[in-house]
Amino acid sequence: MQSTVGSHRANAILTGIFYIIATSTAILALPFYEPVLFQADYLTMGAGQAQSVVFGALCELFVVCSAAGTAIMLFPYVRRYNESLGLAYLCFRWTEAILILVGLVSVLAMVTLSQSYSSAVSPDTAAYQVSGSALKAIHDWTFILGPNFMLGINTFIYSTVFYRTNLIPKKIAAFGMISAVLIFIAALLEMFGVIQQISIEGALLAFPIFLYEMILAGRLIVKGFNTKSMLLQQT
Repeated sequence: MQSTVGSHRANAILTGIFYIIATSTAILALPFYEPVLFQADYLTMGAGQAQSVVFGALCELFVVCSAAGTAIMLFPYVRRYNESLGLAYLCFRWTEAILILVGLVSVLAMVTLSQSYSSAVSPDTAAYQVSGSALKAIHDWTFILGPNFMLGINTFIYSTVFYRTNLIPKKIAAFGMISAVLIFIAALLEMFGVIQQISIEGALLAFPIFLYEMILAGRLIVKGFNTKSMLLQQT
C-alpha cells in the first residue's frame, strides 16, 4: 500500500512538472517566431534570424513532449473512472500535441524557404510569397485547432473526471471545466473570424486555462492527488 501511495505521489509531481514545462515553453516560443510570423518581410528576415526561430521551435518541441507526457501520466486515472473517457482524453491530448508539431514544422519550413529566397540569384518573389503564406496559414490553423480547440476538449474531459472522483479539490476541477469551455469558445470564435488569433479577446479567454494549469501543477507538486479519491481507493 505504501509503495502504491508513493507511486501516485511521484506521478502527481511529474504531471505537475509537465504542465509547467508545457505552459512556460509555449509562452517562451512565440516571441522567437516573430521574424517569420509577424514581419511583412519574413522572406528576408527568416534567413537572417534563423537561430532565433529554431530556438522557438525547440521550445515548442518541449511543449509537444510535455503534452504527451501529461497524457501518459493522467490516462490511467481517467481510464480507471471510464474506459471510453480515458481513450477520448488520450486521443484528444495527443491530437493536440501532433497539431502543435505540425505547426512548428511549418515554421521551420518558412526558415528554409527564406534561406532559399535569400540565396537565389533572381528569385520569383510572388511564388515564394505564396509558399510562405501557405506555411503561415498552416501554423495559424494548427495553433487554433491544437492549443485551443483540442485543449478545450481534453481539459474538460479530465477535469470532469477529477470533479466527480475528488482526485483534486472540486473547486479547482470546476475551474478547469469552466476554463476548458472558454478556450473552446475562443477556438470557435477564431475559426469563424469573430476575433483575431492574437488579440485582447483571445488572451482574456485563454488566461483562465493558463491559470488553471498553473494552479493544478502547483497542487499536484505540493500535495499530490487526493488519497481519499475513489480512483486511488481502487488500487
